[in-house]
Amino acid sequence: MKRSVLLALLLTAAPVAAPVAAQETKLAVKHTKDIIYGRKHGVVLTMDAFAPAANGNGAAVIWCVSGGWYSSHAAIGPAYPEPFLKRGYTVFAVVHGSQPKFTIPEILEDMHRATRYIRSRAQDFKIDPERIGITGGSAGGHLSLMQGLAGNQGDPKAKDPIDRLSSRVQAVACFYPPTDFLNYGKAGEDALGRGILSGFKAPFMFTEYDKATKSFVLITDEERFKEIGRKISPINHVSADDPPTLITHGDADTLVPYQQAEILIAKLKEAGVPAELVTKKGAGHGWPNLLQDLTTFVDWFDRHLKKAPMENK
Repeated sequence: MKRSVLLALLLTAAPVAAPVAAQETKLAVKHTKDIIYGRKHGVVLTMDAFAPAANGNGAAVIWCVSGGWYSSHAAIGPAYPEPFLKRGYTVFAVVHGSQPKFTIPEILEDMHRATRYIRSRAQDFKIDPERIGITGGSAGGHLSLMQGLAGNQGDPKAKDPIDRLSSRVQAVACFYPPTDFLNYGKAGEDALGRGILSGFKAPFMFTEYDKATKSFVLITDEERFKEIGRKISPINHVSADDPPTLITHGDADTLVPYQQAEILIAKLKEAGVPAELVTKKGAGHGWPNLLQDLTTFVDWFDRHLKKAPMENK
């Protein structure tokens, strides 16, 4: 197996397979599999929904099932959603178009679509469309931040009514996310499938459609390539109206430098956005009992999502 795919598989599994203490009681959960939220290039895009059988709080959490921008249904399991379900959240495990077939800009469009679809079905899912949080680890953390900081109001002229809806979320909590691909670990360090991320070239092989050849061709112009890199970096989307954002990151991470969390949290605070960084001393890219840290995420969502919007004002 190629190194990039192997690393992606490991990253996808990391937040799912980490050991967690046994639960004394078994939660009553409604698990709906393979919900189709979109279609592209002749294939369907799907998600799973986990809903508490009783005592739901009306809020939702989107879980970006992604590591190394590789996404697979095989990574969906009950351990990651469980802490959220125990507090009454409905969890949507979103599988996006995966690398090496699709690039990050294409993956981001999938996440917009998934968020809009969830909002369009809010009544069916028994959730408040204005109380949606998002979470994930590594690449899933990057996608979470992009959804939080670069979500948009939709296209009012779109033919599909789902695409007219907002893709914004109301809170973010994630693990060790890349935040600035052109200043990765230090100022000027390019990680667009290069340097530390040289094992992840496929997600950064940006293409455009060539009408003459009726095919997709690689973008090789360096300035255009880096401009896309800037657009897919969460730090370049920070604004005062961004949602409350929490990052948990190990300060010994050699794959996604701790600096990535530091610079983003600092910029969010500068913009007046509620933001917190939880530092795992001596931890790398993942750690034993990582799932126990999800309690901090649930507390964050309780603070920013659980109450009705009017009660939060």
